[in-house]
Amino acid sequence: MCGIAGIITTHYHQQHLQELIQQMQKSLYHRGPDDQGIYIASEHQAALAHTRLSILDLTPAGHQPMSTPDGRYWIVFNGEIYNFLELRSQLASQGEQFCSRTDTEVILKLYQRMGADCVQQLRGMFAFAIWDNQEKTCFIARDPLGIKPLYYWQSGNTLVFASEIRAILASGLPNICLNPKGLYGYFISGTVPEPYTLIDGIHCLEAGHWLHWQTGRLTQKQYWQIDFTPDHTISLPEATEKVRDALIDSIKHHFISDVPVGIFLSGGIDSTSVIALARQTQKGKLRTYSIAFEENEWNEGDIARQIARTFETEHTEYQITSTIGRELFPQFLQRIDQPSIDGFNTFCVSQIAHQDGTKVVLSGLGGDELFGGYKTFQKVPQMVRWGQPLKTIKPISTTFGKGLATWGQSPQLKRLGDFLQQNPTAATAYRSFRGIFSHQEAWAITQYHLKDFGLTSIEDEVFVPKISKNSNFSSLEDQVSLLELSCYMRNQLLRDSDVMSMAWGLELRVPLVDKILLETISSIPSNLRLQPGKKLLVQAIPEIPNWVVNRPKRGFFFPFQQWIESDWHDYFPSPKLDKNIDIRLWYRRWSLAIFQFWLKQIYA
Repeated sequence: MCGIAGIITTHYHQQHLQELIQQMQKSLYHRGPDDQGIYIASEHQAALAHTRLSILDLTPAGHQPMSTPDGRYWIVFNGEIYNFLELRSQLASQGEQFCSRTDTEVILKLYQRMGADCVQQLRGMFAFAIWDNQEKTCFIARDPLGIKPLYYWQSGNTLVFASEIRAILASGLPNICLNPKGLYGYFISGTVPEPYTLIDGIHCLEAGHWLHWQTGRLTQKQYWQIDFTPDHTISLPEATEKVRDALIDSIKHHFISDVPVGIFLSGGIDSTSVIALARQTQKGKLRTYSIAFEENEWNEGDIARQIARTFETEHTEYQITSTIGRELFPQFLQRIDQPSIDGFNTFCVSQIAHQDGTKVVLSGLGGDELFGGYKTFQKVPQMVRWGQPLKTIKPISTTFGKGLATWGQSPQLKRLGDFLQQNPTAATAYRSFRGIFSHQEAWAITQYHLKDFGLTSIEDEVFVPKISKNSNFSSLEDQVSLLELSCYMRNQLLRDSDVMSMAWGLELRVPLVDKILLETISSIPSNLRLQPGKKLLVQAIPEIPNWVVNRPKRGFFFPFQQWIESDWHDYFPSPKLDKNIDIRLWYRRWSLAIFQFWLKQIYA
């Protein structure tokens, strides 16, 4: 795992280009403390920077930016390619020779042979850029499921890209101006939905897309999307076997590393699944890490310790009190790249793995999205089904919805009012159920922060998640799965996991968020794959103890409500907002306060 940055242009002098790229590289040092490198093209049209966290081939042969022997192609790469050994073997059989044992060199050789089509061969998490010093072009790609982030900014003939927004801002090239759509989207969902960011002009390259730059012209293409076309001939035993084989295959690939690999253990089904399968596929000791709390209502330390004993792992537990959390909070604030209502949990557990000398950890993230672990899989279809008859009396439904959105006595009722004013689809129901603020509230807060911009309106529908017309769905539940994968998981869980693990120089891998795994099991009909309680996952891994399976699902949450109302209250002052905007719930106060902290940092 690393940090990458680059400037592609037609008109900078070498000294100026050198200064800009060094500033960008410095801002990414935390992502790659083991090695740093810069390349500037001979005609000063490209500058690439890299900071390296050494995971594969720990020797200087893995140094980046890396080039082909003839110096034509130069790459900076962030991520891991889990099938690089198979690809390397295929390339070697075709006559290719290698100077390192890295996956980076494999990508470079593939691009040299296949061009943009190389991304179809890659299994893993990645964001990379390849400069062609002969054709004067740049190819930039992001992995299919959006595990690794990539941001870019273009002005005229100049393109700037990086692993984090802070690096693009460090170049000093973009004007810092808030993006109304990104800000509104943040207050709607608790995170900034791609392709928007909070900075006007800076974009997030969407998952499964690539960019191509040539003489200032930028083209973008989607190369992969999820397909849930069901195979109704699959029986339950066949589905169970298919899931188990695919999971074992993914776990094996995600353990490829030249340094030890640990596992985050939350005490739930997903992280236990990863540990159980790791015990089936790996020899030797396994390190696990978990967080515990003083508050019994939130503490899952006991169950995590019991799981660790069952699977005989070397377990490290970190008990976080309100006081300890408060001491860590300022460090967390410094590492925020974009505000979110999540991330502090990953920041804390990543610290203990880092302090234990671990460089790579696996997480159970993704299991809920693939196997129906959230309430949305039941609630969203229910909302759509009872909302559809209301379409026949739309004027009444719309009027009632407006009333709820304006006068509803709870945040949930206000968001329900939003839903009643729109077509009853999975996407509109999902946004209502998952939302943080209602449309009226989010718009009012956005106007408050951008009052000098003269904004008069914003399209509410802009932030109803998009479902491709080319996608094949046999059920509303499959649509919910897509929405969870492409919204909550991608925009919040994966993004925050990347930033907060890299804050400690730690590579976080997600074996349940794997292209081959998803392509293998997505054809299993939703009535089997998305059974309540993640039954298919549980049946595929009988090693999971019953006392884990039968526990009520709790999620992995911190006792923020209590902390904010007591020891942390000075970090979360009451904002000057309309009195009709309810900010008693912790995640609403958190979203407002974190945004303010972030805003102060970027203008500092």
